[in-house]
Amino acid sequence: MNDTKNAGGTMVTAALWLVLLVSAATNSIGQFAGLDWTFRMAAGAVSVVCIVLLIVRYIARRKA
Repeated sequence: MNDTKNAGGTMVTAALWLVLLVSAATNSIGQFAGLDWTFRMAAGAVSVVCIVLLIVRYIARRKA
């Protein structure tokens, strides 16, 4: 396996985790911070997309 490809995959996974944490925090704390409902729902949708992508990447790595 190519080390460069693996390093890039690690960076993508780390970025997905970071985006997931930020969007989940925005979604959960948004009500107390006075954020609009639409903005909180968009942050929740980003969280769901990140979760799906992380699961897909995990399954793809397991099969490789």
